[in-house]
Amino acid sequence: MANQQKARRIAVLGSRAVGKSSLVIQFCENHFVESYYPTIENTFTKTIKYRGHEFSVEIMDTAGQDEFSILSSHQATNIHGYVLVYSITSKSSFDMIKIIRDKILNYTGMDNVPCIIVGNKSDLNIQRQVSEQEGNELAAQWHCPSIEASAKHNENISKVFDLLIADIEKVNNPPPEDKSNCVIS
Repeated sequence: MANQQKARRIAVLGSRAVGKSSLVIQFCENHFVESYYPTIENTFTKTIKYRGHEFSVEIMDTAGQDEFSILSSHQATNIHGYVLVYSITSKSSFDMIKIIRDKILNYTGMDNVPCIIVGNKSDLNIQRQVSEQEGNELAAQWHCPSIEASAKHNENISKVFDLLIADIEKVNNPPPEDKSNCVIS
């Protein structure tokens, strides 16, 4: 029974051309796609090992989001966690992930959802418009992990999904409370 896989659904959201598909394809298929073709929506699956457990992860690579088409009911159904992607070369894509998260919270009716903020295209540092500190500050505000990555150079790509699985598990299976300090009278 311990080897039974846990199923998790993850949605990858962000503005157009921030590298959502490149990130997912690099993670699932271990290669970088040079050319840009706007995504309608694709679903990928991969097994992730985390703390001795195997997770069968279904990753929804969504179409580039704008404020009018951020999340359909299909995309929000049974999603365990969200990868919110912006490009470090685009301040507007960073601002868009804030709108996307607000829409997710409104749609789910939750105060917080498992998510990770990903500043993609770290290989384009010379064109940077969003500092790493800005990403980290937003993550601290949302109580979630933040990471910069490069799909092109396969930097931190696996770590994105490892951190998100950890965040999902923290919500779904919180550690038991330590009762050793309890005083019983």
